[in-house]
Amino acid sequence: MRWTLLAVVLGFLLDLCFGDPRWLYHPVRIIGKGITFLEKILRNIFPKTKTGERIAGGFLVVGIVAASSFVPWLILHLAYGFRTWLGVALESFMCYQLLAARSLRDESKKVYDALQTGDIEKSRYAVSMIVGRDTQNLTEEGVTKAAVETVAENTSDGIIAPLFYMMIGGAVLGFAYKSVNTMDSMVGYVNDKYQYFGTAAAKLDDVLNYIPARLSAWLMIAGAWLIGMDGKNAKKIYLRDRRKHASPNSAQTEAVMAGALDIQLAGDAWYFGELHKKPFIGDSIRKVEMEDILRSHKLMYAGTVLSLVVFGLVRVLVCLFI
Repeated sequence: MRWTLLAVVLGFLLDLCFGDPRWLYHPVRIIGKGITFLEKILRNIFPKTKTGERIAGGFLVVGIVAASSFVPWLILHLAYGFRTWLGVALESFMCYQLLAARSLRDESKKVYDALQTGDIEKSRYAVSMIVGRDTQNLTEEGVTKAAVETVAENTSDGIIAPLFYMMIGGAVLGFAYKSVNTMDSMVGYVNDKYQYFGTAAAKLDDVLNYIPARLSAWLMIAGAWLIGMDGKNAKKIYLRDRRKHASPNSAQTEAVMAGALDIQLAGDAWYFGELHKKPFIGDSIRKVEMEDILRSHKLMYAGTVLSLVVFGLVRVLVCLFI
């Protein structure tokens, strides 16, 4: 624990410089395969009833979180026991793998690059790689909004929330959080297959993201002021629209992004061929344009750097006085 701050900072810097190490099999993919494997077993054990599926989903959460925490704990325990430098190096690399700032920027930049070519089909394909909604009928504005919204939401889920938990419990707690986040993305759907089975994962993800999502929003508001965006409107729209989403957390950073950019986000969207009615977030002070994707990157970086500084200072103070 004494080397946690150093490991998190080094991991953060590695992510900013290099992004996702695609040459290495990502641990989240391992977690995903574990979720699929355990789901099949649990569905064969428990009855296919409302209660049975909820219990099975609960066991899935316990099993995946336990495994995702124990394996990195064991590796780091052995590494630190052998040599401190080896433990720091491994934990730094683990923290690096748990963060997604550079990847989020790169993947959404592909959407911007596609939009610049004027090829709407290419743009729709690019954005389909980073969003869950149907994209085949999106207009240029719809593609842009989808990219900006995913940058806003993942600033919390993919960067600031992992930083928050890693500052508390290092890479081990970071992996525990990531396992819940991955389960929610795989089984947390409200559909015939996962309505009950995914309840535990979805609820736990809401709980774990409750504080980080709100911290992310305020840090992004502060970041908007610092980089010359509309911080005043970011705060206004956040306080007004932060609850305009079925999830208690998703609209938090989306509202800040809409306010800081002076645009309107969200609204109705299609998922798996079904129209979902959603309220708008933000005011249409100006028209959405493709450059808003690049502006969203600036706000993402401002918020994440601030989070690293603030969380790091809090950790130092806690270590000094407790």
